[in-house]
Amino acid sequence: MTIGDELLYGQVIDTNSAFMGQELGKLGLRVRQITSVSDRADEIVATLDQARQRARVVLMTGGLGPTKDDLTKHVLARYFGAELVLDENVLRHVEGIFARYQRPMLEVNRQQAMVPANCQVLHNAVGTAPGMWFEDGGVVFVSMPGVPHEMKYLMTHEVLPRLRAHFQTPAIEHLVVQTVGLGESFLAQQIEDWETALPAYVKLAYLPYLGGVRLRLTGQDDGQPHLLARMEALLPELRRLLGSHIFAEGEIKLEEAVGQLLMTRSLTVGTAESCTGGLLAHRITSVPGASRYYQGSLVAYSNELKMAELGVQAETLATYGAVSEAVVAEMAEGLRRRLGVDVALATSGIAGPDGGTPEKPVGTICVAYADAHRTVTKQISFDRGRQLNLEFTATTALNLLRLNLPGGVPE
Repeated sequence: MTIGDELLYGQVIDTNSAFMGQELGKLGLRVRQITSVSDRADEIVATLDQARQRARVVLMTGGLGPTKDDLTKHVLARYFGAELVLDENVLRHVEGIFARYQRPMLEVNRQQAMVPANCQVLHNAVGTAPGMWFEDGGVVFVSMPGVPHEMKYLMTHEVLPRLRAHFQTPAIEHLVVQTVGLGESFLAQQIEDWETALPAYVKLAYLPYLGGVRLRLTGQDDGQPHLLARMEALLPELRRLLGSHIFAEGEIKLEEAVGQLLMTRSLTVGTAESCTGGLLAHRITSVPGASRYYQGSLVAYSNELKMAELGVQAETLATYGAVSEAVVAEMAEGLRRRLGVDVALATSGIAGPDGGTPEKPVGTICVAYADAHRTVTKQISFDRGRQLNLEFTATTALNLLRLNLPGGVPE
């Protein structure tokens, strides 16, 4: 249950529910419903009444700040029939935060230490608003701040350990296989027989994203030993069926998997970008430690810069156009020489919403890979709006790199 008008207005995206759902699933706790509710006391109470009818655990985030629109703590005090009392431990913690930053502490900040008398206070080491744990009628209610990093701290250090101790949850295991370059329906068709033969204690979920699909296997305790080992024994056949479409196992992004390959093989890479305008560089450098293999980027949006800085030939541009396999090949080769990197990527395309022609409509994208021995190019047609077009281009380029690195595709 996420509380706040800003969520309903779309001013803030609810990422808290996704994190909580992932972590609860690891404990074998099934999420029945996710609800966003406004900063109105009557609506918060109505939602609490509904939630306790369908669940044994109700997790809440939001409305615990020091301002007048933060009502959650006061609503919970009335709901559970308790007065607000000063918690000395919370007060000392809040005072310590303001002293550390040498800021004056206002009365509204002191009010953060007021909590319902019948709750268990959950220490929030990364913020001023404590979490609160209530038990009423066999149902556990937990209130946490809406600030994502504070919620995550409380979930990890306070809430999940208490839930694990409070409930006898069944053993549950997850395995994630990451794929790229194959749509959900085609992938499902390719592994149909394998999926049909899965044992009853294993469920398969398809989690598509732009350019690929995450396959999540969830195993539930069936009374037999070695649950995880038995699940892992199912993977060799899946690897055989999907081959190079699998880029990793576990919660890892494509750019991370590519970075690991580059580090393992001691290779450096650079990017020459036109339509993606630095997005490909951002994807690569979002991985900690990318400086060990990533050298830099040249964003060459204009034809003049493509020629002057990357060595693209005027004749190539005149003959094939900027969005062509011939041009991205010269961009990648030119950047590799310019930066002295082992491998290079290049992108050029018509991202939209305008600029297309009958011969090259919006969504026409060209990417290239170059190393010392060969250049590989690919043209795709993908139009899902400008931002998604750019994201898909970056994913396609990263996958082209993965598939063509010296040393081959890892088994």
